[in-house]
Amino acid sequence: MFGIIRPCSHRLAGPLKTEWMAHLCGLCLALRGANGQFSRVATNYDGLIVSVLVDAQSRRPGAADGRRRTAGPCPLRGMRSAPVAQGEGARLAASVSLVLASAKVRDHVTDGDGMLGRRPVAAVARRVASGWAEAGARTGAELGFDTAVLVDAVDRQQEAELAVAQGGSLLTVTEPTETATAAAFAHTAVLAGRPSNAGPLAEAGRLFGRLAHLLDAVEDLGADEEAGVWNPLSATGTDLAEARRLCDDAVHGVRLALREVDFVDGGLAHVLLAHELKRSVRRVFGSGTGGCAHLPGDGVPKEALLQHTPGQRPPGQSPWITRDPAGPPPPPLRRRGLLAGCAVWTGLCCTGQICCKDPYDDPWTGKAREGWCHKCDCCDCGCGDSCSCCECDGCCCDCG
Repeated sequence: MFGIIRPCSHRLAGPLKTEWMAHLCGLCLALRGANGQFSRVATNYDGLIVSVLVDAQSRRPGAADGRRRTAGPCPLRGMRSAPVAQGEGARLAASVSLVLASAKVRDHVTDGDGMLGRRPVAAVARRVASGWAEAGARTGAELGFDTAVLVDAVDRQQEAELAVAQGGSLLTVTEPTETATAAAFAHTAVLAGRPSNAGPLAEAGRLFGRLAHLLDAVEDLGADEEAGVWNPLSATGTDLAEARRLCDDAVHGVRLALREVDFVDGGLAHVLLAHELKRSVRRVFGSGTGGCAHLPGDGVPKEALLQHTPGQRPPGQSPWITRDPAGPPPPPLRRRGLLAGCAVWTGLCCTGQICCKDPYDDPWTGKAREGWCHKCDCCDCGCGDSCSCCECDGCCCDCG
C-alpha cells in the first residue's frame, strides 16, 4: 500500500473503519475485474478517495442501493468475509489507479531504477504498464471519464521539471499532478449526479494533487540529494519552511473547498480530506507526536486508579485497561522455540494476519502486536483527545 493518507483503526472507529475497509477492498477487487489478479498491486490509499467521494455524494448510510456486496474470505483480511464497495465509484478509482500506476512504472523504466535497469525486466515492466494503461482507459471510457487528461499530465511532467531552473516556482512542477487529480475528483460529481459539486471538488482535487507531490518531494529529499537525483525542492531552491507553508495552505484550501460540496453523507470524506491530510503533513515534516498518545487516563494519579469499586472501571482509566491495577499480575507469556515460532509466523503471514489483524499474537513471545496495515501516528493533533476528532464534536479543527 502507498499514499499520503494513512488512517489507523484507532481514529477510524466503528462505522468509519468499516466504510474505509469497504472502499479499500472494493478498489482492490475493481482492479482485479478491470485487468486481472496482478493489477491488484496498484491498490493505493489515495486512489480510494475517488470511491469515497462518489459514495459521499450519493449513498445514504444503510441504504440498500447495490453499492455494497459481501466479498468472500481474503488472506489480506485474515481470511474473513466483509462488505466491499462496488459500482461506478470503485471502478473510477480503479481506472485512475491503473493509469497513474502505469505511468509510474514507465517512469522507473526510463530512469533505469533498480531491477528495471536490466533489459529483460524492463521489457516485462513496459508490457505490464501498457496493459494497465489500456485497462484504465477502457474502464474510464465506460464511465464517461477520459483518461487522456491523466496521460497528458504525466507526459507534461517531465517538461515542467526541465523548465524549472534554480529559483523557479515550485508550483510549476506540481501543476500536472494538480490537473490530473482535479479531473478525477470533479468526475465523481458527474457519476453521483451532482454536477454543481464539480467546481469545488476540482479545487479540492487540485490542492490534493499539489500536497501529494510536495510531500513526496520532502520525503525523498535526503535520498535524492545523496544519490544526486533530481528533486523539485533542490531544483527550485525551496527550503523546508516554504514547502511546509505551501502544504499547510493546501490543506486549508481543501477544507474550504469541501464546505462548498453538497454531500449526502460526508463523514468519511471529511475525516480523510480534512483531518488525515493535516496529519500527513505533520508526519512528513516530523512535527507529529507519533504513536497512540493521549489515551484516556493519561495523567490520572495512581491513587485515583486504585480507589474504585472492584469490577468497575476507575475514573479516567483507559477502556483498553481491563485488569485491576491493584490485582495480581498477569501470568507470564508462553514462549515458543525458534522452529515452532517460525511455523506460526508462516501461518500468520500466509493468512494476512501479520498485515491486517489488529492485534495479532507474536509467534514467539505471545505479546499483542499491531498489524502492519494499522501502524499509525494517531492522536497527533495536539488537542489531547483520543481519536474522537472524526465527527468534529468538540474537535480542535477549524472546519466548522
